[in-house]
Amino acid sequence: MDVSAINKKRFSIIGGARSGVAVARLLKRHGAEVFLSDTAPAEKMQQTIAELERIHVPWEFGGNTPRILEADVVVLSPGVPSDAPVVKGAQLKGLIIVSEVEVASWFCRAPIVAITGTNGKTTTTTLAGRIFDEAMSPAIVAGNVGLAFSQVVDDLTEHSTAILEISSFQLDHIESFRPHVSVLLNITPDHLDRYDHSFEKYIASKCRVFENQRAGDTVVYNADDEATRHAVEQRSAPGIQRLPYSILKHVDEGAFVENKRLVTSIRGSRTDVIATGEISIRGQHNLCNAMAATLAAQVMGLPAVSVRATLRNFKGVEHRLEFVCVTRGVTYVNDSKATNVDSVWYALQSFEQPIVLFLGGRDKGNDYSRLVDLVRKHVKAIVAIGESADKVVSTFKGVVPVTRAGDMGEAVHVAASVTSPGDVVLLSPACASFDWFENYEHRGKVFKQLVTAL
Repeated sequence: MDVSAINKKRFSIIGGARSGVAVARLLKRHGAEVFLSDTAPAEKMQQTIAELERIHVPWEFGGNTPRILEADVVVLSPGVPSDAPVVKGAQLKGLIIVSEVEVASWFCRAPIVAITGTNGKTTTTTLAGRIFDEAMSPAIVAGNVGLAFSQVVDDLTEHSTAILEISSFQLDHIESFRPHVSVLLNITPDHLDRYDHSFEKYIASKCRVFENQRAGDTVVYNADDEATRHAVEQRSAPGIQRLPYSILKHVDEGAFVENKRLVTSIRGSRTDVIATGEISIRGQHNLCNAMAATLAAQVMGLPAVSVRATLRNFKGVEHRLEFVCVTRGVTYVNDSKATNVDSVWYALQSFEQPIVLFLGGRDKGNDYSRLVDLVRKHVKAIVAIGESADKVVSTFKGVVPVTRAGDMGEAVHVAASVTSPGDVVLLSPACASFDWFENYEHRGKVFKQLVTAL
Protein backbone atom coordinates (compact mmCIF):
# COMPACT_ATOMS: atom_id res chain seq x y z
CA MET A 1 0.00 0.00 0.00
CA ASP A 2 1.13 3.56 -0.72
CA VAL A 3 1.94 4.82 2.78
CA SER A 4 1.42 8.40 1.65
CA ALA A 5 -2.29 7.56 1.37
CA ILE A 6 -2.58 5.98 4.84
CA ASN A 7 -4.25 9.09 6.24
CA LYS A 8 -7.09 8.61 3.76
CA LYS A 9 -7.83 5.02 4.83
CA ARG A 10 -9.99 3.49 7.52
CA PHE A 11 -8.55 0.46 9.34
CA SER A 12 -10.31 -2.05 11.55
CA ILE A 13 -8.03 -4.15 13.72
CA ILE A 14 -9.31 -7.51 14.95
CA GLY A 15 -7.47 -8.60 18.08
CA GLY A 16 -6.37 -6.46 21.00
CA ALA A 17 -3.26 -8.31 22.13
CA ARG A 18 0.37 -7.27 21.67
CA SER A 19 0.45 -7.00 17.88
CA GLY A 20 -3.05 -5.50 17.59
CA VAL A 21 -2.27 -2.60 19.90
CA ALA A 22 1.14 -2.09 18.26
CA VAL A 23 -0.32 -1.82 14.77
CA ALA A 24 -3.04 0.51 16.07
CA ARG A 25 -0.33 2.83 17.39
CA LEU A 26 1.62 2.63 14.13
CA LEU A 27 -1.36 3.41 11.91
CA LYS A 28 -2.61 6.17 14.18
CA ARG A 29 0.85 7.72 14.23
CA HIS A 30 0.78 7.86 10.44
CA GLY A 31 -2.62 9.51 10.31
CA ALA A 32 -5.00 6.62 9.65
CA GLU A 33 -8.51 6.31 11.04
CA VAL A 34 -8.36 3.26 13.32
CA PHE A 35 -10.88 1.08 15.16
CA LEU A 36 -10.01 -1.99 17.28
CA SER A 37 -12.28 -4.93 18.13
CA ASP A 38 -11.72 -7.96 20.36
CA THR A 39 -13.96 -10.66 21.77
CA ALA A 40 -12.26 -10.60 25.19
CA PRO A 41 -14.34 -9.13 28.03
CA ALA A 42 -13.61 -5.44 28.65
CA GLU A 43 -12.97 -6.02 32.34
CA LYS A 44 -9.96 -8.18 31.45
CA MET A 45 -8.51 -5.63 29.03
CA GLN A 46 -8.32 -2.49 31.15
CA GLN A 47 -4.64 -1.86 30.46
CA THR A 48 -5.23 -2.20 26.72
CA ILE A 49 -8.27 0.07 26.88
CA ALA A 50 -6.25 2.72 28.72
CA GLU A 51 -3.61 2.65 25.98
CA LEU A 52 -6.20 2.83 23.19
CA GLU A 53 -7.87 5.81 24.81
CA ARG A 54 -4.50 7.48 25.27
CA ILE A 55 -3.88 7.33 21.51
CA HIS A 56 -7.54 8.13 20.69
CA VAL A 57 -8.42 4.81 19.05
CA PRO A 58 -12.08 3.77 19.46
CA TRP A 59 -12.60 0.19 20.56
CA GLU A 60 -15.04 -2.57 21.37
CA PHE A 61 -14.51 -5.59 23.61
CA GLY A 62 -16.72 -8.55 24.37
CA GLY A 63 -17.57 -9.30 20.74
CA ASN A 64 -17.14 -8.29 17.11
CA THR A 65 -19.90 -6.07 15.72
CA PRO A 66 -20.64 -4.95 12.15
CA ARG A 67 -18.75 -1.73 12.89
CA ILE A 68 -15.61 -3.64 11.87
CA LEU A 69 -16.87 -3.64 8.28
CA GLU A 70 -16.96 0.18 8.16
CA ALA A 71 -13.39 0.17 6.90
CA ASP A 72 -11.18 -0.03 3.84
CA VAL A 73 -8.70 -2.46 5.39
CA VAL A 74 -9.06 -5.13 8.08
CA VAL A 75 -5.91 -6.07 10.02
CA LEU A 76 -5.88 -9.52 11.64
CA SER A 77 -3.90 -10.43 14.71
CA PRO A 78 -2.24 -13.90 14.41
CA GLY A 79 -4.65 -15.50 16.86
CA VAL A 80 -7.71 -14.73 14.71
CA PRO A 81 -8.58 -17.69 12.43
CA SER A 82 -9.14 -16.94 8.76
CA ASP A 83 -12.53 -18.68 8.93
CA ALA A 84 -13.85 -16.59 11.81
CA PRO A 85 -17.31 -15.16 10.99
CA VAL A 86 -16.08 -11.59 11.15
CA VAL A 87 -13.29 -12.37 8.67
CA LYS A 88 -15.74 -14.07 6.31
CA GLY A 89 -17.95 -11.00 6.56
CA ALA A 90 -15.04 -8.77 5.56
CA GLN A 91 -14.27 -11.05 2.63
CA LEU A 92 -17.88 -10.96 1.42
CA LYS A 93 -17.79 -7.18 1.51
CA GLY A 94 -14.58 -7.18 -0.55
CA LEU A 95 -12.44 -5.51 2.10
CA ILE A 96 -8.66 -5.79 2.02
CA ILE A 97 -7.56 -8.22 4.75
CA VAL A 98 -3.94 -8.14 5.88
CA SER A 99 -1.78 -9.26 8.79
CA GLU A 100 0.04 -7.01 11.23
CA VAL A 101 3.46 -7.89 9.73
CA GLU A 102 2.18 -6.92 6.29
CA VAL A 103 1.15 -3.48 7.58
CA ALA A 104 4.45 -2.98 9.39
CA SER A 105 6.41 -3.90 6.25
CA TRP A 106 4.85 -0.94 4.40
CA PHE A 107 6.82 1.37 6.69
CA CYS A 108 10.05 -0.64 6.85
CA ARG A 109 13.15 1.07 5.47
CA ALA A 110 15.50 -1.72 6.52
CA PRO A 111 16.19 -5.03 4.76
CA ILE A 112 14.22 -7.88 6.34
CA VAL A 113 15.48 -11.31 7.38
CA ALA A 114 12.31 -13.39 7.88
CA ILE A 115 12.63 -16.75 9.63
CA THR A 116 9.85 -19.34 9.62
CA GLY A 117 9.39 -23.08 10.01
CA THR A 118 7.45 -25.47 12.19
CA ASN A 119 10.27 -25.86 14.71
CA GLY A 120 13.33 -23.82 15.61
CA LYS A 121 12.05 -20.36 14.71
CA THR A 122 12.67 -18.73 18.06
CA THR A 123 16.12 -20.25 18.55
CA THR A 124 17.27 -19.33 15.05
CA THR A 125 15.82 -15.82 15.17
CA THR A 126 17.33 -15.14 18.59
CA LEU A 127 20.69 -16.57 17.48
CA ALA A 128 20.68 -14.44 14.32
CA GLY A 129 19.89 -11.37 16.39
CA ARG A 130 22.73 -12.17 18.77
CA ILE A 131 25.15 -12.55 15.85
CA PHE A 132 24.21 -9.09 14.59
CA ASP A 133 24.41 -7.62 18.07
CA GLU A 134 27.85 -9.04 18.85
CA ALA A 135 29.08 -7.94 15.42
CA MET A 136 27.81 -4.45 16.35
CA SER A 137 25.61 -4.40 13.24
CA PRO A 138 22.36 -2.47 13.93
CA ALA A 139 19.39 -4.86 14.01
CA ILE A 140 16.09 -5.38 15.76
CA VAL A 141 14.59 -8.80 16.59
CA ALA A 142 10.79 -8.80 16.46
CA GLY A 143 7.71 -10.50 15.04
CA ASN A 144 6.43 -13.69 16.60
CA VAL A 145 9.08 -13.38 19.32
CA GLY A 146 9.65 -10.41 21.62
CA LEU A 147 8.30 -7.15 20.25
CA ALA A 148 5.67 -6.85 17.54
CA PHE A 149 7.10 -5.70 14.20
CA SER A 150 4.74 -2.71 14.25
CA GLN A 151 6.17 -1.58 17.57
CA VAL A 152 9.73 -1.19 16.28
CA VAL A 153 9.47 -0.58 12.53
CA ASP A 154 9.68 3.22 12.79
CA ASP A 155 13.01 2.84 14.61
CA LEU A 156 14.63 1.06 11.67
CA THR A 157 16.74 2.77 9.02
CA GLU A 158 18.18 1.61 5.73
CA HIS A 159 21.42 0.89 7.61
CA SER A 160 19.83 -1.56 10.07
CA THR A 161 18.23 -4.99 9.70
CA ALA A 162 14.82 -6.30 10.76
CA ILE A 163 15.22 -9.90 11.96
CA LEU A 164 11.74 -11.37 12.22
CA GLU A 165 10.34 -14.62 13.50
CA ILE A 166 7.28 -15.21 11.31
CA SER A 167 4.50 -17.74 11.91
CA SER A 168 2.25 -19.28 9.29
CA PHE A 169 -0.67 -17.32 10.79
CA GLN A 170 1.18 -14.06 10.09
CA LEU A 171 1.96 -15.18 6.54
CA ASP A 172 -1.65 -16.10 5.75
CA HIS A 173 -2.58 -12.50 5.03
CA ILE A 174 0.44 -10.85 3.43
CA GLU A 175 0.32 -9.09 0.09
CA SER A 176 3.63 -7.33 -0.51
CA PHE A 177 5.74 -8.49 2.46
CA ARG A 178 9.17 -9.12 0.96
CA PRO A 179 12.24 -10.23 2.93
CA HIS A 180 15.70 -9.73 1.50
CA VAL A 181 16.56 -13.06 3.14
CA SER A 182 13.88 -15.65 3.90
CA VAL A 183 14.70 -18.69 6.01
CA LEU A 184 12.56 -21.83 5.89
CA LEU A 185 13.75 -24.20 8.62
CA ASN A 186 11.39 -27.15 8.19
CA ILE A 187 7.76 -28.00 7.49
CA THR A 188 6.09 -30.74 9.51
CA PRO A 189 2.38 -31.15 10.34
CA ASP A 190 1.25 -28.59 12.92
CA HIS A 191 -1.71 -26.27 13.45
CA LEU A 192 -3.62 -28.30 10.87
CA ASP A 193 -6.87 -27.34 12.58
CA ARG A 194 -6.29 -23.86 11.10
CA TYR A 195 -5.72 -25.32 7.61
CA ASP A 196 -8.71 -27.61 7.08
CA HIS A 197 -6.52 -30.48 8.32
CA SER A 198 -4.56 -30.21 5.07
CA PHE A 199 -0.77 -30.46 5.21
CA GLU A 200 -0.60 -29.05 1.68
CA LYS A 201 -2.39 -25.87 2.78
CA TYR A 202 0.00 -25.54 5.71
CA ILE A 203 2.98 -25.94 3.35
CA ALA A 204 1.54 -23.28 1.07
CA SER A 205 1.23 -20.91 4.02
CA LYS A 206 4.86 -21.39 5.05
CA CYS A 207 6.04 -20.85 1.48
CA ARG A 208 4.48 -17.40 1.40
CA VAL A 209 7.61 -16.19 3.20
CA PHE A 210 9.43 -16.14 -0.15
CA GLU A 211 6.54 -15.59 -2.59
CA ASN A 212 7.34 -11.88 -3.13
CA GLN A 213 11.11 -12.30 -3.35
CA ARG A 214 12.82 -11.56 -6.61
CA ALA A 215 16.29 -11.45 -8.17
CA GLY A 216 18.82 -10.24 -5.63
CA ASP A 217 16.98 -11.86 -2.70
CA THR A 218 17.92 -15.13 -0.99
CA VAL A 219 16.03 -18.10 0.42
CA VAL A 220 17.87 -20.24 2.99
CA TYR A 221 16.33 -23.67 3.54
CA ASN A 222 16.78 -27.12 5.05
CA ALA A 223 17.80 -29.57 2.32
CA ASP A 224 17.46 -32.53 4.70
CA ASP A 225 13.73 -31.96 5.18
CA GLU A 226 11.99 -33.37 2.12
CA ALA A 227 8.85 -31.25 2.33
CA THR A 228 10.90 -28.07 2.76
CA ARG A 229 13.37 -28.84 -0.02
CA HIS A 230 10.64 -29.79 -2.48
CA ALA A 231 8.58 -26.71 -1.61
CA VAL A 232 11.46 -24.29 -2.16
CA GLU A 233 12.65 -25.95 -5.33
CA GLN A 234 9.14 -26.03 -6.82
CA ARG A 235 7.73 -22.71 -5.59
CA SER A 236 10.53 -20.15 -5.37
CA ALA A 237 10.85 -17.72 -8.28
CA PRO A 238 13.67 -17.88 -10.83
CA GLY A 239 16.55 -15.57 -10.03
CA ILE A 240 16.34 -15.93 -6.26
CA GLN A 241 19.55 -17.17 -4.68
CA ARG A 242 18.81 -20.55 -3.08
CA LEU A 243 21.09 -21.55 -0.22
CA PRO A 244 20.33 -25.01 1.19
CA TYR A 245 21.95 -26.37 4.33
CA SER A 246 22.48 -30.00 5.23
CA ILE A 247 24.00 -32.01 8.05
CA LEU A 248 23.80 -35.18 5.92
CA LYS A 249 25.43 -34.29 2.62
CA HIS A 250 27.65 -31.85 0.79
CA VAL A 251 25.96 -28.99 -1.07
CA ASP A 252 27.65 -26.86 -3.72
CA GLU A 253 26.07 -23.64 -2.45
CA GLY A 254 24.91 -23.24 1.15
CA ALA A 255 26.10 -24.87 4.38
CA PHE A 256 27.24 -28.40 5.19
CA VAL A 257 29.38 -30.45 7.57
CA GLU A 258 32.85 -31.53 6.49
CA ASN A 259 35.31 -33.25 8.82
CA LYS A 260 33.12 -32.25 11.79
CA ARG A 261 33.26 -28.59 10.80
CA LEU A 262 30.47 -26.24 9.69
CA VAL A 263 31.40 -24.99 6.23
CA THR A 264 29.57 -22.50 3.99
CA SER A 265 29.84 -21.79 0.29
CA ILE A 266 28.17 -18.66 -1.07
CA ARG A 267 28.66 -17.64 -4.68
CA GLY A 268 31.75 -19.81 -4.82
CA SER A 269 33.32 -18.31 -1.70
CA ARG A 270 34.05 -21.08 0.79
CA THR A 271 34.28 -20.38 4.56
CA ASP A 272 35.35 -22.77 7.31
CA VAL A 273 33.15 -21.36 10.06
CA ILE A 274 33.55 -23.49 13.19
CA ALA A 275 34.03 -27.02 14.50
CA THR A 276 30.58 -28.46 15.16
CA GLY A 277 31.69 -29.54 18.63
CA GLU A 278 32.33 -25.89 19.54
CA ILE A 279 28.72 -24.82 18.90
CA SER A 280 27.27 -24.22 22.33
CA ILE A 281 23.64 -25.25 21.68
CA ARG A 282 23.28 -29.02 21.62
CA GLY A 283 21.56 -31.45 19.27
CA GLN A 284 21.37 -32.05 15.53
CA HIS A 285 18.36 -29.74 15.23
CA ASN A 286 20.38 -26.92 16.75
CA LEU A 287 23.21 -27.59 14.33
CA CYS A 288 20.61 -26.98 11.60
CA ASN A 289 19.49 -23.79 13.34
CA ALA A 290 23.10 -22.63 13.57
CA MET A 291 23.62 -23.27 9.86
CA ALA A 292 20.52 -21.27 8.95
CA ALA A 293 21.50 -18.30 11.14
CA THR A 294 25.06 -18.43 9.81
CA LEU A 295 23.95 -18.31 6.17
CA ALA A 296 21.53 -15.46 6.84
CA ALA A 297 24.23 -13.46 8.62
CA GLN A 298 26.79 -14.05 5.88
CA VAL A 299 24.35 -13.06 3.13
CA MET A 300 23.81 -9.82 5.05
CA GLY A 301 27.56 -9.21 5.01
CA LEU A 302 28.60 -10.22 8.53
CA PRO A 303 32.09 -11.75 8.86
CA ALA A 304 32.67 -15.36 9.84
CA VAL A 305 34.70 -14.31 12.89
CA SER A 306 31.60 -12.66 14.40
CA VAL A 307 29.44 -15.68 13.60
CA ARG A 308 32.01 -18.01 15.14
CA ALA A 309 32.22 -16.07 18.39
CA THR A 310 28.46 -16.09 18.86
CA LEU A 311 28.05 -19.78 18.03
CA ARG A 312 30.58 -20.59 20.76
CA ASN A 313 28.77 -18.54 23.42
CA PHE A 314 25.03 -18.59 22.61
CA LYS A 315 23.15 -20.44 25.33
CA GLY A 316 19.78 -20.84 23.63
CA VAL A 317 16.39 -19.38 24.54
CA GLU A 318 14.10 -19.70 27.51
CA HIS A 319 11.69 -22.67 27.42
CA ARG A 320 13.65 -24.39 24.60
CA LEU A 321 15.81 -27.21 25.99
CA GLU A 322 16.62 -24.79 28.81
CA PHE A 323 18.79 -26.14 31.61
CA VAL A 324 17.05 -25.35 34.91
CA CYS A 325 19.01 -26.99 37.73
CA VAL A 326 20.60 -30.15 39.08
CA THR A 327 18.94 -31.50 42.23
CA ARG A 328 20.17 -34.68 43.95
CA GLY A 329 22.15 -35.52 40.83
CA VAL A 330 19.11 -35.19 38.51
CA THR A 331 19.15 -32.59 35.71
CA TYR A 332 15.90 -30.72 35.03
CA VAL A 333 15.31 -29.30 31.54
CA ASN A 334 12.51 -26.98 30.45
CA ASP A 335 11.39 -27.57 26.85
CA SER A 336 7.90 -26.12 27.29
CA LYS A 337 8.07 -24.55 23.82
CA ALA A 338 7.92 -28.08 22.37
CA THR A 339 4.25 -27.91 21.38
CA ASN A 340 4.31 -30.58 18.68
CA VAL A 341 5.59 -34.11 18.21
CA ASP A 342 8.51 -33.12 15.99
CA SER A 343 9.93 -30.85 18.69
CA VAL A 344 9.92 -33.76 21.13
CA TRP A 345 11.45 -36.03 18.47
CA TYR A 346 14.46 -33.70 18.35
CA ALA A 347 14.60 -33.16 22.11
CA LEU A 348 14.81 -36.87 22.91
CA GLN A 349 17.92 -37.16 20.77
CA SER A 350 19.68 -34.36 22.64
CA PHE A 351 20.52 -36.41 25.75
CA GLU A 352 22.54 -39.53 26.40
CA GLN A 353 21.25 -39.89 29.97
CA PRO A 354 18.00 -41.73 30.83
CA ILE A 355 15.00 -39.37 30.56
CA VAL A 356 11.83 -38.99 32.59
CA LEU A 357 9.55 -37.25 30.11
CA PHE A 358 6.59 -34.95 30.82
CA LEU A 359 4.23 -35.44 27.88
CA GLY A 360 0.74 -34.07 27.23
CA GLY A 361 -1.46 -30.99 27.31
CA ARG A 362 -4.02 -29.71 24.82
CA ASP A 363 -3.64 -32.08 21.91
CA LYS A 364 -3.58 -30.72 18.35
CA GLY A 365 -4.20 -34.06 16.65
CA ASN A 366 -0.82 -35.51 17.59
CA ASP A 367 0.40 -38.86 16.34
CA TYR A 368 2.50 -39.97 19.31
CA SER A 369 3.37 -43.26 17.63
CA ARG A 370 6.22 -41.45 15.84
CA LEU A 371 7.94 -41.22 19.22
CA VAL A 372 7.66 -44.87 20.26
CA ASP A 373 11.08 -46.02 19.06
CA LEU A 374 12.85 -42.99 20.54
CA VAL A 375 10.97 -43.36 23.82
CA ARG A 376 11.98 -47.02 24.01
CA LYS A 377 15.62 -46.02 23.43
CA HIS A 378 15.95 -42.88 25.57
CA VAL A 379 13.11 -42.70 28.12
CA LYS A 380 12.86 -44.60 31.42
CA ALA A 381 9.42 -43.26 32.40
CA ILE A 382 6.69 -40.87 31.22
CA VAL A 383 4.58 -38.55 33.33
CA ALA A 384 1.32 -37.93 31.42
CA ILE A 385 -0.07 -34.43 31.96
CA GLY A 386 -3.00 -32.31 30.79
CA GLU A 387 -6.06 -33.08 28.72
CA SER A 388 -4.27 -35.61 26.51
CA ALA A 389 -3.00 -37.75 29.41
CA ASP A 390 -5.25 -40.68 28.46
CA LYS A 391 -3.96 -40.63 24.89
CA VAL A 392 -0.37 -40.56 26.15
CA VAL A 393 -1.03 -43.50 28.47
CA SER A 394 -2.73 -45.46 25.68
CA THR A 395 0.21 -44.95 23.31
CA PHE A 396 3.10 -45.69 25.68
CA LYS A 397 1.75 -47.98 28.43
CA GLY A 398 3.40 -51.03 26.87
CA VAL A 399 6.62 -49.22 26.07
CA VAL A 400 7.76 -47.62 29.37
CA PRO A 401 6.11 -47.00 32.74
CA VAL A 402 3.55 -44.17 32.44
CA THR A 403 1.98 -42.29 35.36
CA ARG A 404 -0.81 -39.70 35.18
CA ALA A 405 -0.45 -36.45 37.10
CA GLY A 406 -3.32 -34.13 38.01
CA ASP A 407 -1.27 -30.93 37.94
CA MET A 408 2.31 -29.78 37.40
CA GLY A 409 3.14 -30.01 41.09
CA GLU A 410 2.12 -33.65 41.20
CA ALA A 411 4.03 -34.29 37.96
CA VAL A 412 7.26 -32.93 39.44
CA HIS A 413 6.91 -35.08 42.57
CA VAL A 414 6.11 -38.19 40.52
CA ALA A 415 9.22 -37.58 38.43
CA ALA A 416 11.39 -37.03 41.50
CA SER A 417 10.20 -40.35 42.92
CA VAL A 418 11.33 -42.40 39.90
CA THR A 419 14.65 -40.71 39.07
CA SER A 420 18.18 -41.71 39.96
CA PRO A 421 21.34 -39.56 39.96
CA GLY A 422 22.41 -38.99 36.36
CA ASP A 423 18.88 -38.92 34.97
CA VAL A 424 17.25 -36.03 33.09
CA VAL A 425 13.71 -34.82 33.81
CA LEU A 426 12.48 -33.26 30.57
CA LEU A 427 9.35 -31.13 30.18
CA SER A 428 8.76 -31.54 26.43
CA PRO A 429 4.97 -31.89 26.19
CA ALA A 430 4.26 -32.01 22.41
CA CYS A 431 1.05 -30.11 23.13
CA ALA A 432 -0.39 -26.65 23.56
CA SER A 433 -0.60 -25.39 27.14
CA PHE A 434 -4.05 -23.86 27.27
CA ASP A 435 -5.63 -26.66 29.31
CA TRP A 436 -3.68 -25.83 32.50
CA PHE A 437 -1.79 -22.63 31.66
CA GLU A 438 -2.05 -19.26 29.92
CA ASN A 439 0.67 -20.16 27.39
CA TYR A 440 3.83 -22.23 27.06
CA GLU A 441 5.85 -19.54 28.88
CA HIS A 442 3.55 -19.81 31.90
CA ARG A 443 3.87 -23.61 31.81
CA GLY A 444 7.65 -23.41 31.68
CA LYS A 445 7.88 -20.86 34.50
CA VAL A 446 5.68 -22.98 36.78
CA PHE A 447 7.84 -26.03 36.03
CA LYS A 448 11.01 -24.09 36.82
CA GLN A 449 9.60 -22.74 40.08
CA LEU A 450 8.56 -26.20 41.21
CA VAL A 451 11.81 -28.00 40.40
CA THR A 452 14.04 -25.35 41.93
CA ALA A 453 12.00 -25.67 45.13
CA LEU A 454 12.62 -29.43 45.45
